[in-house]
Amino acid sequence: MGNEQRPSLPSPAARRDRPADHGTGAVGTARRWLLDRAGALWTLLTGRPVSLYAASVLRIGYGFLYLVFLLREFPHRDEIWGPGSPWTPALAEQLFRQTGWNSILTLSDSRAYFELCYVLALVTSALFMLGWRTRAMSALFAVVVASFHARSIFMTDGGDNLVLLMALYLVLTACGRRWSLDARRARLRAAREGETPQPVSSVLPEQFHRARTTLVTVMHNCGLFVIAAQVCFLYGSAGLYKVQGPTWGGGTALHYALNLELFQPWPAFSHLVDDYTILIAIAGYMTVLLQVAFPFVLFGRLKYPVLALLLSMHIGIAVLLGLPLFSGAMIIADAVFLPDRFYAFLPQLWRRAARRAGMRRRAAGPGPGSGSVPSQARPGASGSKYRTTRGAPEDTTVATGLASDQYRTHR
Repeated sequence: MGNEQRPSLPSPAARRDRPADHGTGAVGTARRWLLDRAGALWTLLTGRPVSLYAASVLRIGYGFLYLVFLLREFPHRDEIWGPGSPWTPALAEQLFRQTGWNSILTLSDSRAYFELCYVLALVTSALFMLGWRTRAMSALFAVVVASFHARSIFMTDGGDNLVLLMALYLVLTACGRRWSLDARRARLRAAREGETPQPVSSVLPEQFHRARTTLVTVMHNCGLFVIAAQVCFLYGSAGLYKVQGPTWGGGTALHYALNLELFQPWPAFSHLVDDYTILIAIAGYMTVLLQVAFPFVLFGRLKYPVLALLLSMHIGIAVLLGLPLFSGAMIIADAVFLPDRFYAFLPQLWRRAARRAGMRRRAAGPGPGSGSVPSQARPGASGSKYRTTRGAPEDTTVATGLASDQYRTHR
């Protein structure tokens, strides 16, 4: 026992040279991973505006949808939003004091003022759809949609709720960079200037330009993120709400919806569809499954068949239940999840299809002068000199041209 040697302690230098323990290494790895993720997110947020084509599709879609909606309700505009509405301007003012809403339509009870506001709403929707001065038109379009929505909040089918939200979100986005009059004007200006950079007189304007570009990029990306989050929240909450109901769990929810007189634009068609009970139950279960699973399939290729099924679902809602405004708003909102390469490929696909259709028409239709070109004969052959003989040249195009020239010479 007395001869046992005590273990010697390592020197401070050896302790400093010793590698960190496992726990410290794991914390460092996690810290580096978080920093890398934060850097990637910051680069994505400030690097460049994303989904410019999707934002343009939203602009065109909602501008066109609201324009069609206002034109559709043009004969009934006074009963819905005008001074002759059952929901009078006085009642609207009482509701505004309770809810905090406001509307430019209640600034005056004059019929001429209301007609002027309606015409301006039509013009604003059309210009917003075309992308003319998009920054200003997007704010004006949001004011128009909010004013008409607040003026008669109980008179529509609920689809304008989503249109209002998207109109507010689109104010933040650069939705006029693609497929717009602004984009066309920018291309023409760049062509005239020869795309040569203009000299900067001092450092301050250049820094201001960079700060403005970064701010616009951040606002655009945040706006698109909010739009995508809104759609995910809408689908997810709707699916979870349906799960709680016994009618959706029993597969009978669509049966009751098809038999409501308020949602029967074509009663005979609704009753015909309702006769297929098994298909109705399957459609109900698929609706719940798609809505609940939608937020979880956005980061893979599974989102494409899910979006196709949701498109068919919204078309069915528009046709069977008579809710075209709601279905159109949802279909347009789903377009935000399609990548830019999909929209960039559409013009190429359209030009390719048009080129093929033109080639088919030229191949199917009679060529120029084909009805008047007579048959040709071998030189020196007896009979008519326009008689067709064997041994025709292999180059039929050249032969046809020679025949046409010969025919015009003899005529």
